[in-house]
Amino acid sequence: MTSVLAALAVCALVAPAVIHWIGTRGFYLLALAPLGALVWVVLNWPEHEPDAAVVETVSWVPSLQMDIVIRFDTLAAILSVLILGVGALVLCYCAHYFDDNRPRVAMFGGEMIAFAAAMLGLVTSDNMLVLYVFWELTTVLSFMLVGFYGVRATARRSATQALLVTTFGGLAMLVGIIMLGKRAGTYLLSEIIASPPSGVYVEIAIVLLLIGALSKSAIVPFHFWLPGAMAAPTPVSAYLHAAAMVKAGIYLIARLSPAFSMTASWKITVIGLGAFTMVLGGWRSLRELDLKLILAFGTVSQLGFMAVLVGMGDANVAMAGLAMLVAHAMFKASLFMVVGIIDHATGTRDIRKLARLGHRLPVLALTAAVAGASMAGLPFTFGFIGKETAFASVWDTGALTPLEAHTVDIVLLLGSVITCAYTLRFLWGAFGRKVRHTPSPAVAKMHPPTWAFYLSPVVLAIAGVASGLVPGPIGDLFEPYAETLDAYGHEIEHLALWHGFGLPVVFSIIVVVGGAILFIVIRRLRDLIFRYRPLLNADRIYDAALRSADTMSLLLTRNTQRGSLPVTQGVILCTAILFPTIVLFVGARDRLQIDNSATAPQIVIGGIMIAASLAAVILRNRLAATLVVGVTGYGCAMMFALYGAPDLALTQFLVETLTLVIFVLVLRKLPAEPEKRHATGFKPLRALIGIAFGAALVLIGLFAASARSTEPLQVDLPAAAYEYGHGKNAVNVLLVDIRAWDTIGEVSVLIAAATGVASMVFRNRRFGAAPRVADAIRLQAGDGDDDDDDPIPPDRTTWLLGSGLRDPRHRSMVLEATTRLLFPTMVVLSVYFFYAGHNAPGGGFAGGLVMGLALVLRYLAGGRYELGEALPIEPGRILGAGLAISATTAVTSLFLGAPALSSAVFEITVPVLGDIKFVTALFFDLGIYLIVIGLVLDVLRSLGARLDTETTPAAGALRSVAAQIGSGGASAVGGKDRVAR
Repeated sequence: MTSVLAALAVCALVAPAVIHWIGTRGFYLLALAPLGALVWVVLNWPEHEPDAAVVETVSWVPSLQMDIVIRFDTLAAILSVLILGVGALVLCYCAHYFDDNRPRVAMFGGEMIAFAAAMLGLVTSDNMLVLYVFWELTTVLSFMLVGFYGVRATARRSATQALLVTTFGGLAMLVGIIMLGKRAGTYLLSEIIASPPSGVYVEIAIVLLLIGALSKSAIVPFHFWLPGAMAAPTPVSAYLHAAAMVKAGIYLIARLSPAFSMTASWKITVIGLGAFTMVLGGWRSLRELDLKLILAFGTVSQLGFMAVLVGMGDANVAMAGLAMLVAHAMFKASLFMVVGIIDHATGTRDIRKLARLGHRLPVLALTAAVAGASMAGLPFTFGFIGKETAFASVWDTGALTPLEAHTVDIVLLLGSVITCAYTLRFLWGAFGRKVRHTPSPAVAKMHPPTWAFYLSPVVLAIAGVASGLVPGPIGDLFEPYAETLDAYGHEIEHLALWHGFGLPVVFSIIVVVGGAILFIVIRRLRDLIFRYRPLLNADRIYDAALRSADTMSLLLTRNTQRGSLPVTQGVILCTAILFPTIVLFVGARDRLQIDNSATAPQIVIGGIMIAASLAAVILRNRLAATLVVGVTGYGCAMMFALYGAPDLALTQFLVETLTLVIFVLVLRKLPAEPEKRHATGFKPLRALIGIAFGAALVLIGLFAASARSTEPLQVDLPAAAYEYGHGKNAVNVLLVDIRAWDTIGEVSVLIAAATGVASMVFRNRRFGAAPRVADAIRLQAGDGDDDDDDPIPPDRTTWLLGSGLRDPRHRSMVLEATTRLLFPTMVVLSVYFFYAGHNAPGGGFAGGLVMGLALVLRYLAGGRYELGEALPIEPGRILGAGLAISATTAVTSLFLGAPALSSAVFEITVPVLGDIKFVTALFFDLGIYLIVIGLVLDVLRSLGARLDTETTPAAGALRSVAAQIGSGGASAVGGKDRVAR
């Protein structure tokens, strides 16, 4: 199964290229992917035993109990058939639904196969943490698929609504997973169900899990997102909202039912809300005029029906639930495809604009009638089998008291009557004559669909009838799952077309007759019955909740973020002071040990840092204050060095130096001292906040150090770094191996921050690399950008190519000559730090900082043109390459059968250098190295080169100076040659 999942993932990646190459007919080729997976499922069907399952384990993150455990049993196999079989037919349907020139069609194919892979991973994952990963993948992919028509406001709103609702449920589900896993001591579903824990704590965890299931399967009160998602293309509705995504919650309920269905919270949540959803969804479908919305609310109703059946905890009721699960996937996917064909041919889904369509498209009408018969539960269909079994088994179930069972069965009967009514209304609305002797305008002008367009809905409609004629063999496939549930003294009833005359037959007659009567009543009295909008509407409640959240956020922002940086910092610092301090004094403080020993160097360095801090408060000159603040950073680096942390000291020195440079780049555009009118705020209060923040850090640090009750982790770090990370530098091994996931997150934040800064600085210009000398030469010739140049100065000796384009007043020959000598040395030192950092002070971060400082030196000595000559590459490319290398390194080990970010050691012998030990973590460190360089280059381009252009003369002045330099023609040519040289 892991190979099947990997194959589907690969197919999803190549799918866009296939559609680009072949066109929409490429969907037939894409359909081979789920079809091939379906063949594997059929050939590897689990044995006919309750606990029979194929189990595969892939080590991923063992320390977090996140091994990928695949468990392929009967329930997973049933869902897999629906996911893959319907998925293949939907992809075939897409070949005729979409046009070749429609945007995003190529990506749509990849997203559909990726969704099939995510759903397959969801139903086969035994580890709940991995299941949650697949769960959220389906959420993200459904957001992309529902928002296919991104240019439409309705599509964007529907996609966002579905994302918010299902993500909320997913987060609640994650909390429940963690609670249940911690209490059970395992995150494997099979072990939890075999030995379920109990208690109030577990019941809370189960309710949280059910919130995720109910939100995914659109059960009240989360039902409103599903009708809204009908803004998606019809293939999405036919797959996600009929056969796949909405079945995820039903699957989770069915999976947990053998262990937790007897709790009171389960019965109220699953059975109560499910029964109410069946009636409410069916009634809402009778109000709608759009064919897709009729089916959408019908889906909500049927999902409530299935939730009741699979959540009852009775073996026979579960058989009915699985039958309805399979039947619903067939008839609802078929009907959604029928609606897509109608919309494609006539351009409308409004039943008021469709009349006598059945005469124009009799095959389509017959297909819809067959699928609708299964939805209504008419004889000789698989929907009839599931409904009859449900009526019989729920009435006699031992999972509920007789009164509860009979009440639930009558509610299901009422829901089935409504189902029959909206089925008739759908068929009449789509294909009926509607007292017209001629077709409606939309039908008269329609273009008939091709025969191949009918293929998928016809296959599913026929399957719904064929499976109804042979329910026995299909029921035999369901029984291993049913045997995991309690039968309450009854034998498991085999699925059959006829069990004799009894209560189910009476209920079926009531359904058909009552549904027909209700349809006629609604048709004649619709305007009277549905004159007013319902008092409670979940969609309006959702909109009101969003408006309230916006109002609260604006109110909070207005009172905490007034646009003043001191006020914002004050709020942040006060929060950081009060919350930890209050928690500290409320909690247990059983001991506090203060080490009074201090060496003379520590006292001296500490005194310098204190003096620098006080000087930063007193000084009015911005540059001077920045420099003395830097002294505190260098003092901290000295403390690191004194305490035996050379790696941290080196990094602190480099970061502090680079930070000072960034401050200077910004300060050169500001006045030397702030004006008096800008001196706002109560300075003693600021001093008090600063002192309190420093005292709080010291206090928390002292209590944290005193709270240690066992041997500190630092004692074992060097040995662990060498044993697991194959390096002697524990700090670097932590960054690139042991806690490399944290590093990936941190560098991603750095990239986002760099992009944000560049977006603000380049608000009306395209991003790009720093300008080069050749750009200035083209501008001198009249081909350059009119607002981005400096005057070309008189001929003068240059040590750096770009400095020849600077104003002589801003040049320093000593700095240029020094830079010419130091730059290669710093580059070599940077590479050394990068390579040697695994075993000595340094690493990719330190090496990147040194390389960044070398670029800073080139910029300060030669200006923005020199920066372009030093590294003529866009920073975004460097940042992207670094992140790609780090991420690729992280996942490569998975394909080799090892956990993510695992390190391997290679030893080679080089003739001159001798034996060299090579650790694969070096590739991850290379990504960090490139990210830091790209970040520094982005800062220099944004806060340096870009700000330089705002104070340079226009191109007209440039050409004037060039004319003065090159008077006589030959001199100009010679000057240009000298500049080029």
